[in-house]
Parts: sequence; structure tokens; C-alpha cells
Amino acid sequence: MAHTRAETFDIGGELTVNRLGFGAMRITGEGIIGEPDDSENAREVLRRAVELGVNFIDTADSYGPGVSERLLGETLDTEREDLVIATKGGLLRNTDSDCLPHGDPDYLRNAQLCSRDRLRMDPIDLYQLHTPDPDTPFEESVHALAELKDEGLIRHVGLSNVTVDQLERAREIVEIATVQNEYNVSNRKDEAVLEACENAGIGFIPWFPLAAGELDGVDGIQSIADRHDATPHQIALAWLLDRSEVTLPIPGTSSIDHLEQNVAAAEIELTDDELATLG
Repeated sequence: MAHTRAETFDIGGELTVNRLGFGAMRITGEGIIGEPDDSENAREVLRRAVELGVNFIDTADSYGPGVSERLLGETLDTEREDLVIATKGGLLRNTDSDCLPHGDPDYLRNAQLCSRDRLRMDPIDLYQLHTPDPDTPFEESVHALAELKDEGLIRHVGLSNVTVDQLERAREIVEIATVQNEYNVSNRKDEAVLEACENAGIGFIPWFPLAAGELDGVDGIQSIADRHDATPHQIALAWLLDRSEVTLPIPGTSSIDHLEQNVAAAEIELTDDELATLG
């Protein structure tokens, strides 16, 4: 018996997207720093994603930093109604590729203005706190995003790398449209966060959806892939789409071939027995 699933999700109850999106982290340079080796190839990947029906693209100001957002703004019509762009603020980068949380409200307000300029968007569709900052009260960071929404600078607020408790605290301040946490077929430690999103109708964006290099330990995935004439990575994406109707996987790549393989995964229908094997 084949498992059926919804093809679209309404972010914030209003922005309808195809559930398989694109993560724009890998269109930057090595270590997610600087320009990609081939900027024109990066632009071709973005254009091809939209041609293939991808209408939800996720990025962050820390990718480059700034490079991913700028390439998106220069390459695509980011304000077209049928394309939803999400970005994130609150994470600093340096040339050692360190990731440093920075959730200060004034910084977030400034970061959002910079993102808006690079993306050429007014307002930004979905603006996410990249990670809680241990040096800034969590509620203060969330209040800053709530104010940006009230001022019409962003349409929807999202969170990333949060616990169930943090999600609940944030929801007391502002409506949360999405949560983006690490989650994939081989790492399900944030199952409780996914379930909380499911119960509240909040979109759940699993980052690291392909669990690069970690699929070998997933029982049965290779035989299921063989049965569908697919790759284990495609099965991992199909599983995420089947896992819940609120999941919005965003596999990223700098290769058009890999992009096309990823998008094709949305057509794979896993049977109940196959889902049970992976479960």
C-alpha cells in the first residue's frame, strides 16, 4: 500500500509552498565563507531550482557571510508572489568558520535591514532567529523579531535550533510560523520539537536533511533505494516528506545534477512497509 502525503504547506497559514524546498547554504565558498568557486554555476542552480517548481528557498546572513543572500537577490525575482524566501539572523561568522550566537535585539534589527537590502525584499517573507544566544535573554531576541513583524519589515517569524520549552515561550510573544532544527532519518533527537510543531500547525524545516555520510547505518535504506531505482539520499528525503505533513525539507547543493535528484525525491511513494522499516 502506498502512502499519500500533502504536496504543499501554508507557512503562517498564508504562504503556500511546495514542501520540498532548497537550502542556499552551499552556493557560497569553501567553509561557507566567501564567493563560490563558480558564481555563474551558483546562479544556474538557483534558476534551475525555480524552474523545477521549488518555491521555498532558505538562506541566512551568516552564509558567506552575506554571499548567499546577495546571490539570491541578484539572480531571482525575490518579490514574486509565488516564491517564498526565508532567511535567518543572529549568528556571526569569522574566517575560521566559527559560528558565534549573537541575539542582541539591536543587532537583529540591523541584521534584518542588511538582509532586506541583499535579498532585495520588502518585507522579508520569513525571518528566523538562527540560534538562541546564551548571553542574551531568549525572550528579548524574540521580542525584537515580533517588533519587526509589527512594523511590517517581515511577514512571519521563525525559530531555529530551539527546544520545546523555547518554542512555547516564544509563542507567548508572537505567532511562530516555522521551526528549523537538525532532523533526518538517522538523527531524530528533536522528535519532541517536531511533534510540538505538528500539534500547533507550525512548519518544521529539518536542516541537514540528507545526513551526509551518515545513511550507511540506517537499516534497510539501501534495499528500499534499490527497489525504487533511487539513491539512499532520495529515500531519506522521501521519508522526511512522509514523516509529517508539516515537514519542509530544504536539501542544498551546488550541483544541478544533485538538485534534480533531490527534487525527483518528492515523487517517490514509500509503502507503509517501507516506512515501518525506516521507522
